[in-house]
Amino acid sequence: MPKTPTTPTTARLRKVLPAVRLRAVRLRKAVRLPRTRRGQRRGVQAVMLGCALALVPATWLYTTADAHVRTVADVPARDVAVVFGAGLREGAPTPYLAHRLDAAAELYEGGKVRVVLVTGDNSREEYDEPDAMRTYLTARGVPDDRIVSDFAGFDTWDSCVRAKKIFGVERAVLVTQDFHVRRAVALCRAAGVDSYGVGVAERRDVTWYYGGVRELAAAGKAALDAVTRPDPHFLGPVETGVREALAG
Repeated sequence: MPKTPTTPTTARLRKVLPAVRLRAVRLRKAVRLPRTRRGQRRGVQAVMLGCALALVPATWLYTTADAHVRTVADVPARDVAVVFGAGLREGAPTPYLAHRLDAAAELYEGGKVRVVLVTGDNSREEYDEPDAMRTYLTARGVPDDRIVSDFAGFDTWDSCVRAKKIFGVERAVLVTQDFHVRRAVALCRAAGVDSYGVGVAERRDVTWYYGGVRELAAAGKAALDAVTRPDPHFLGPVETGVREALAG
């Protein structure tokens, strides 16, 4: 019976397959599953415990913040609205950030807040979230002297701590997306700011789902920040911008 001719692809497979089999054997040896029922039961219990512990931070966020999440229409009045940065696109706010700023402008126009504190990233000269946010708000009719900029809001915890320690904010309305608002409220309350949050609703696109998944991972860091209360990346001296804007 004639032999099947060996093609280059067949030859490569013959060379690769032994290595693949060897790796599979090593993997099976490295991951040894329990053979007894008792061991298997303990393994299942360990997996269940790990899953439960992973959900603890997210549960903490919901129980801490859920009662403090409102809408633009029913949020209690506060002197200050805090708007968290959400990225720039060609120097202008991304759609998500623009929606946050739209909600803040509505709060100001409706008399719910008197001053808007915009907090974001200005860690490099060519990237300036707070100034882009200020420009957007003034175009929406918010007076420039009613907007205060925090240029070192590198993450949610930093923004909350700096609002309290640097800008002297005691009570605030926090404006962000609905998937982020509970973390913002929980962290700001942990930082000493009596906060209510307005969660801006978005259509369920890829960005929204990514944000939701990201929040599950961020919940662990949020819980750790609330317990350990680390200093922000940059604290700096006390600033009087919010007090002066309120006095004006």
